[in-house]
This record gives sequence, structure tokens and C-alpha cells, in this order.
Amino acid sequence: MTQNPQNLPPYRRIAEALIERIKSGELQPGDPLPSVRDIIKKEGISSATASRVPRFLRDEGWAIATPGVGTIVAAPKKLTTGADRLTLVRSGGTGLTDGEEVQFLDAERQPATQDVADALNLELGAEVARRRRKYLDDEGVAVVSATWISGALADRAPEFLAPEPLPKMTFGLIEEKTGRRVARRRDTVSISPAPADVAELLDEESGAPLLTVVNHYWDQNGEPTEYAVDYYGAGRKTSAEHDMG
Repeated sequence: MTQNPQNLPPYRRIAEALIERIKSGELQPGDPLPSVRDIIKKEGISSATASRVPRFLRDEGWAIATPGVGTIVAAPKKLTTGADRLTLVRSGGTGLTDGEEVQFLDAERQPATQDVADALNLELGAEVARRRRKYLDDEGVAVVSATWISGALADRAPEFLAPEPLPKMTFGLIEEKTGRRVARRRDTVSISPAPADVAELLDEESGAPLLTVVNHYWDQNGEPTEYAVDYYGAGRKTSAEHDMG
């Protein structure tokens, strides 16, 4: 969980205050950050302590050093969405980008909540299977992801509930086991409060606003195959690029 600023060493307290300004949008990518001289003058700390502030921001991916300008706010790292992973699998890949890894969290059968039931065209309380994992890159935990499929589909694809990564992701497993190929998807992007279990994994406060992407998938017959919710770490972003030719 996020530490109380009063319990942090001076350089961390100053750095965390700047990070909060970046998260809020007050400081945008490319904006200059306070120089070591500015920090010394404002905070009344030693040069050795002040120099640790920009170094910490750079090490954590919030800033970059530019010749002749100094330390500026870095552009947030573009994340890989479920749709991107589908494209990677379709092209023969694993669904992971370079330097990225996935870690299994848990999987279980459970009664469907209303949103899951609606997404999978099931009755409220019907048995579904949920699988959770986290994706990590060189900056730490990038996203915490949960995927639901129907209980009947889990019966045909028991690997979904196994405590290990799926080589071709959920959509690849479903296609392999049932022949149901993803033909349509819908991605809904919003800012949503972080559930307590997700917040802990992302080192955020419970209820903190996080970039959230909800994925719906349908097969070639128009029937839903899976439903997923991804919570992105603070300071991350996602983008989409389309060929309009």
C-alpha cells in the first residue's frame, strides 16, 4: 500500500509529491521538473539529498534526462490490451510483448455476478470460472487482469483453472478446445475505483481511481465466449492505432 508521506525520507517525500502532480495531470509529459538547485532552495535540504529526487523519478520511470533542458516528465508507457494480445496470438506469438511476463494469481468456480452474467448471457448466480493474473514489465506490475468464462466452457477447457500461464491466452485455449474462434470484441475504457485486492497488487489505496478496460468477446456465431476486466497501474496509459487506408 502507499506509504504515509510523513514516514518517508525527505527525497522520497519530495519525489512522491511530484509523482502525485504527474498523476493528477498538473504536470504533463515533457514538462520540466524542479532542478536540484530549485529543490535545495525550496526544501532547505542538502545537495546530496536533493540530487536523489530526480534520480528516483528517473529510476521509477516518471522522468527522463534531456541534454540542455534537465529532467522532464516522461511519457507514460503504452500498455498491451486484451485486443493487442489477441492480435499477437493470431500472428503466432504468445500474447506477451518483449520484456513482459505474466504471473498466475488464482482461478476458481463461482456464481456469476450481474455484470458477468449479462456479459456471458447467463442467469444471475449461474456457475462461471474466473481466472486472475498480473502482467509485469521492467517498471513493475503493469496490469491486474481477471477473465470469466461459463462453467460449461470451463468443463471443456479445464486448463483455464490450472495454476499456470496459458500459452495462447484464454481465447486461444477456447478455440483449440471448442473451435469457437473470436470474431468480435468490444473494449470499454473508464476510470474505476480499485477493489481492495487489486489495489494491494498495484501498491495503491483501495478505491483509488485506475484506468480500467473491460473486454467482451464473441465467437463466429455471435455467442459470448469470455469477459475480462483489466486494471492498469497508476501512470500507465493505453492507446489504439488503426489503419484508415
